[in-house]
Parts: sequence; structure tokens; C-alpha cells
Amino acid sequence: MGHLVSIIGRPNVGKSTLFNRLTESREAITDSRAGTTRDRHYGTVFWNGRYFTVVDTGGYVSGSEDVFETQINRQVLEAVKQSDVVLFLVDAAEGLHPLDQSVAEMLRASGKPVIVVANKADNYDLIQASGEFFALGFEPVFPIAAINGSGTGELLDYLVNLLKPLESPPDQDLPRFAVVGRPNVGKSSLVNTLLGEERHIVTPVAGTTRDSVDSLFKGFGMAFYLVDTAGLRKKGKDLEDLEFYSVLRTLRAMEKCDVCLLVCDAQEGFGQQELHILSLAEKLYKGIVILVNKWDLITKEKHTTENFRRSILEKTAPFTDVPIVFTSTVKRQRVLKAFKEAVAVYHRRTQKFKTSELNEKLLPIIEENPPPSIKGKYIHIKYITQLPTAYPSFAFFCNLPQYIREPYKRFLENKMRQIFDLKGCPIAIYFRAK
Repeated sequence: MGHLVSIIGRPNVGKSTLFNRLTESREAITDSRAGTTRDRHYGTVFWNGRYFTVVDTGGYVSGSEDVFETQINRQVLEAVKQSDVVLFLVDAAEGLHPLDQSVAEMLRASGKPVIVVANKADNYDLIQASGEFFALGFEPVFPIAAINGSGTGELLDYLVNLLKPLESPPDQDLPRFAVVGRPNVGKSSLVNTLLGEERHIVTPVAGTTRDSVDSLFKGFGMAFYLVDTAGLRKKGKDLEDLEFYSVLRTLRAMEKCDVCLLVCDAQEGFGQQELHILSLAEKLYKGIVILVNKWDLITKEKHTTENFRRSILEKTAPFTDVPIVFTSTVKRQRVLKAFKEAVAVYHRRTQKFKTSELNEKLLPIIEENPPPSIKGKYIHIKYITQLPTAYPSFAFFCNLPQYIREPYKRFLENKMRQIFDLKGCPIAIYFRAK
């Protein structure tokens, strides 16, 4: 299960720069003008053996008349509400600002654990001066410089200690499935058809589901938790806000689950939003089953199903080793099959491979097809082992790991998929120095 950490602060204190530093990416747009970060950005951080998701938010502005800033404030409040820990960013070069006080008041009211981070403290004097931020009423204060990373190691050490292991439900070893997808593709109907009860309000208006509701399902030889996610959309000016809440909650549900059932509407097809959710699930290494719902509304010809399947896999490439189930909640078609497929993906995702088996089957293939030599240097992969993670991840020990390129990594993944049953499971491959 994952934790959510949000970066909050007034405009221009360097939230996006810190986000980029923590996620080691350039995903958030950094710009010196206030209000550049409109959309939230989500990234995964790995530190001291712990994963968490970090959310970069827009600048919090107190008492603003600007509608746009009001929207950002609502989104910031929602991000705080969803977070396990808040990083409260302030500007050490500018010193304590009246707006910092209003952000502090909002954070105190939230009752969430808060870490004050004094950014831009890039010299000894500024590090010393950052003590003034104790006046905000939170301890400790971490002076850092996000732009070059100084001080971020100590901050992360402290942060991961705050992230308590999440409490598991009583049946903790049961798989957790999240039904995800765009609004109004029939996620709640799918859950209701399975549960055989109106546990979720189902209406044809898109955006009825506001919060995730976990349901325990037992029957047909299966037992699992269902995390129903917000497929949210509302008309008018609240659209952006609700889209944001929806993404946050979908992300929350994906963090909590083992397998994502990604639902698309047969009539609307598998589009950009579905691809976006799929790539999020891949980045989080969650099991994936694609459901094409409302299949009863499609006029069938001889190869309709096969053609539809092929068109989806063309879009999801290079990750094409994923089960696709065609469902209809109205006709109660293949709903059970969809969840049985999710159970199968869960078992594949948690399987453990013997080191001897990995080496016996893969080393001969590697010998026949070694990594291409670079600058006259030959790479020798000597040994393979599975790593102790919640998803399938493998370490390939070799003499020059830094020279192995992405195409060869993909070649190895494809070979592993041919030999071992990993359908629906994103896998991680690491190259380590022997």
C-alpha cells in the first residue's frame, strides 16, 4: 500500500523544483511566474526501501478574489485532505512572509503531520537564518536547496520515518482490486453486478461516485477487496476541481490495490485517458486487466472482438501482455470472468521464481544474444535473481551495467514473458554490478 505526500506553499517558493528533485524528473513545469502549476503532478519516490507518491500543488493564496486562484486553493485543500504527510515549503532567501502564516493556519486546521522545508537555503547564512520559520509553529524545519539537492537526503530520511506502515484490513492477505476508468463507463454498475446489491449509488449521470468505498467480496471460490474509485465529472466551472479530486482518488485507490481493472466504454473506445491510467498503473507496477464494458451495444460481425482487441494492444504497445475481457453489466455477461482474470493476474504478480530456474532458462538465451558492445567494451551478464518486492522485479548482475540500453532491456522482458506466465503484470528489470 502506498502513502501520499503533498508539497504545499505560497507561490514561487520552489514546489515544482522540489517535486522534480524528489522524483528525479522534469515532469512539473517550472516557471518564475506565479500560478504556473495548474494541474497537479504526481510522481513516485523511492527512498530507504520505501515508496511513496508525491503531489505537486499550485501555490496557496489567502483571501484572493481571483477565481482561478480560488480553484487552486480548493485543490490544495483537497490534496492536504488526501495526504498522509504535508511538506510545507517556504523561501529561506525571502524569509518569513505573511502568506506563510495563512498557509500555516490552514495546515494546523487540517491536523495532518507537517514538515517545514526552507528552500533556497544555499549558503551557511541562509541555513542559520531558516530558524525563523520555527515561528510557524511546526517542528522540525529542514533547510534545503531543491535546485542542487543539498539537504534533501536528511529531509527524506525524516519523512519516510513519519510514514507509518499502513494498517491492513483483517483479511490482509486478500488481494485488493481497484476498478478504474473515465467517468460514466459503468464502473459502479460492474461492482454492483458482482456484489449483487446496490452498495453503490448507480445513476446515469457521470460523476456520482465521490469517494472510494472498499467492499469485501466472497463467493464463486474467490475472496478479495474491491476499491471502487471516483469516476468524477461535473458540469461547469467545478469541472477542473472535480477532475483533480477524481485523479487524486483514483491514484489513492491504485496505490492501495494489487490489480487495476481498467474499464473503457465499447462505444467510445480505448482513448488517451485510458492510456494515461494504464501508464500510471504500469509506473506503480500494479497488475492490469482491461475491461471493454457495454459490449452488448456493439453490432457484431465475424472478427469484431478480435479487431477491437488488436486496436487496444496497438495503443498499449510495448506493453501488450495484458488480458482484455469484453463485459456487459446490463446483460451480466463475463463480469465474473473479469474478476476471475484479476485473481489470476494477482497470483501471477505474487509468484516467486527460483534463482536456479531463472538462470537455467535465461542465461543460454543471453549467451546467444548478448548485449551489444559499446565503445569496444563487452558486457557479460553472469547471474539473475528475483528481488523481494510486492511485484515481479529482477536483478541481472553484470560487469558494466551502465552500458545496457533500453532496447536490450525490452528484449529481456519479452523473453521472460515468453518463458514465464506474467500476463497482466508490469515487471521491473535492474542491472547491477557483479
